[in-house]
Amino acid sequence: MKICVVGLGYIGLPTAAMLASRGHEVVGYDVNQKVVELVNAGQAHFQEPDLQMLLTAAVTTGQLRASTEPETADYYIIAVPTPVRPGGAPDMSYVEKASAAIAPTLKAGSVVILESTSPVGSTEMVAEVLRHARPDLTFPRYKEEGADADVAVCHCPERILPGQMVRELVQNDRIIGGLTEACAQKALDLYQEFVTGTCYVTDSRAAELVKLSENAFRDVNIAFANELSMICDKLEVDVWAVRELANKHPRVSILEPGAGVGGHCIAVDPWFIVNSAPEEARLIRMARVVNDDKPHRIVERVTRLADRFKNAVVACYGVTYKPDVDDLRESPALEIVETLAKADGLQILVCEPNVTELPAPLAGLNNVQLVDAGRAQRESDIAVFLVGHRQFKRLDPNQFLNKVVVDAIGLVSRPNARGV
Repeated sequence: MKICVVGLGYIGLPTAAMLASRGHEVVGYDVNQKVVELVNAGQAHFQEPDLQMLLTAAVTTGQLRASTEPETADYYIIAVPTPVRPGGAPDMSYVEKASAAIAPTLKAGSVVILESTSPVGSTEMVAEVLRHARPDLTFPRYKEEGADADVAVCHCPERILPGQMVRELVQNDRIIGGLTEACAQKALDLYQEFVTGTCYVTDSRAAELVKLSENAFRDVNIAFANELSMICDKLEVDVWAVRELANKHPRVSILEPGAGVGGHCIAVDPWFIVNSAPEEARLIRMARVVNDDKPHRIVERVTRLADRFKNAVVACYGVTYKPDVDDLRESPALEIVETLAKADGLQILVCEPNVTELPAPLAGLNNVQLVDAGRAQRESDIAVFLVGHRQFKRLDPNQFLNKVVVDAIGLVSRPNARGV
């Protein structure tokens, strides 16, 4: 089969390489000329374990190539960003533009699959864009079973985690949501070729809400942990001791608090539910408020502690959104460092082993430097631990006994409760 993957980012590129490894002819369509050139040269434009090996093989064998123009295919997989606008409204412009771009290349028998995490009703919107652009073809309507359609349209949300993308593409269960049962079956035929997990068939609206619910569930539980950490700070109680002991209960499992919530999913997707059902999604909305507030609380604490020093030197350990990746999307750690860099009288040392240069918001600032862990430890007055990279887990906590420490992730300050 020929497959056109629309968008060669964090989801599209691993998906394209995986499909090519299964012997399909894959063309990756992306509007970014630099990304297209890198992919055609066999180079991944972001770090991900095993991706480079998979990509090199796919390009070398000729099964995968990239283009700035879409091509006619049997399957189209749309994997473009779905950000939120200020205020939490979804920005579906990338999906709309992607749908309009592939419309001229569609043929009878094509299957269009939206993988981008999207609000409920987005798959129907894709079908409407295609229907308007191609009146010569027929397209399905939601749950209009039995009606023949030239083109199948489905939603099969991605479920892969940065740092484990290649493995999870194959092993994770998948949700196959069709506008009709016939649409879902055609998408199922593709995913069953490479997914070893179970593929569950449902309708498109259910599939859309399933993915949003997964991320909202995690966001709410993280919010509880983050709110607990703020309560503990106010009451001068060690949150790590409270969490450890509370989790001794057989039916309690409090997650780890952190610097906030980042990435392209958990920090964004719950807003899609809130926007669709604002009166009902009260808990989900409040979880977003709590998690978005956590970086501000950390900044307030650091700046308050910095008043003890003249021209305090603050070492910030980690700026990516999660451990052991180079992904900066929606990173609360980066937000914290950027805010501290704008404070008066602070010198900022950034220790981030997964980047080779300061991110754009920090580049060019005279009071910010990218340094290694050794220099950060030697020269800092305040050590701020924001991301639990594996390199940081090897640090000796005793080296920070003479520092003021703000440990948002419990890296060097966790007590060990003693059972008797």
